[in-house]
Amino acid sequence: MHATSHDLSPVLLELGLIVLGLAVLGRLAKRWSMSSIPLYLIAGLAFGHGGFAPLDLSRSFVELGAEIGVLLLLFMLGLEYTGDELSESLRDGIKAGVIDFVLNFAAGFAAGLLLGWNLLAAVLLGGVTWVSSSGVIARVLAELQRFSYPETPTVLSVLVIEDIAVALYLPLVLVLLVGGDAERVTVSVSIAVAAVVAVLFLAIRYGHSLSSFVAHQSDEVVLLTMFGIVLLVASIAQRFQVSSAIAAFLVGIALSGPTAEQSRRLLAPLRDLFAATFFFFFGLEIEPGSLVPVLKLAALLAAASAVTKILTGYWATRGLGTDRRGRLRAGLALIPRGEFSIVIAGIGGTIEPDLGALSAAYVLILAVVGPLLMKLLAQPEESSLITSDELRKSDDTDSLRAVSRSS
Repeated sequence: MHATSHDLSPVLLELGLIVLGLAVLGRLAKRWSMSSIPLYLIAGLAFGHGGFAPLDLSRSFVELGAEIGVLLLLFMLGLEYTGDELSESLRDGIKAGVIDFVLNFAAGFAAGLLLGWNLLAAVLLGGVTWVSSSGVIARVLAELQRFSYPETPTVLSVLVIEDIAVALYLPLVLVLLVGGDAERVTVSVSIAVAAVVAVLFLAIRYGHSLSSFVAHQSDEVVLLTMFGIVLLVASIAQRFQVSSAIAAFLVGIALSGPTAEQSRRLLAPLRDLFAATFFFFFGLEIEPGSLVPVLKLAALLAAASAVTKILTGYWATRGLGTDRRGRLRAGLALIPRGEFSIVIAGIGGTIEPDLGALSAAYVLILAVVGPLLMKLLAQPEESSLITSDELRKSDDTDSLRAVSRSS
């Protein structure tokens, strides 16, 4: 045995302690019936620069793990939507999606302008306040057993439209960040639109054929194939200035049926591992001291955007025969922010230093407060529940089951 030139034991020790620490936080989150995202962010703050025990980790290693984490997170989210569910959501929820964008993007955008930030930084903050956390919301809906509630299909439609709309929003922002002119912006957005339309078309018309092509009896083959495809498509997307995260999301949408089920089962552990790394890494990048000056502003922004989300849900569920309590539940369900808000803040930290700290504090607040508010108004009136027979007849049954699986 030849002696290695570098002693890796300190790095392995730190990584082992970090992963075990994240596991403990995950257990606590489950016990407290809350999202684990805030705890992972807090852990990153504690062990990053300015924390109580800064770690000397390999930046490239942790950053790569975080990047894989967000790719798998969004790929798995895409797996929850079939082509039929997407077409149904786009047809029935487009008006609600427009109202959602107008109200919630405006909250962050206006705040950015009032802070004296440049136009692009304000647009990024608008994105942070606009997009709800599908992962957090799906988990809480499952824990509260709310898939039979009459307002839940509308909540899911809003989430689907947000996820698809971000596929157009992020490429535009990425081009603007690198100083692209009008021609580059047009080309990038055109590519993004073409990619989204093409994937949606393939998912709706040929999703089963694509899934059959990828399918294999061996778990090993499917795992390696799907993981490789996600990484390959993400790298190609970045070459064309398209968000790699959204590319992974679209790959997930293109799969359906047994292959999607198998991929979900095989990749879920990897997603959980690397997603925890992603949120932890984001926390590492922010000095805890930088949160103090923006904490009051984050609380005000969280309160304002919580109100706009409640208005969104209340308006979207009108005419469904839902009582006021149900319409309020729909609005409260949309409050939590998480993965997309962190992604958006992460890509814009170079143009506005306060964006990362403000976004971290903002997500921490709403990822905790949102689920708590959902639980306070968890129980519906008996007359507002959908019966099991009605649920089976509902066009949204498959979508409800799919989101249930994501939790």
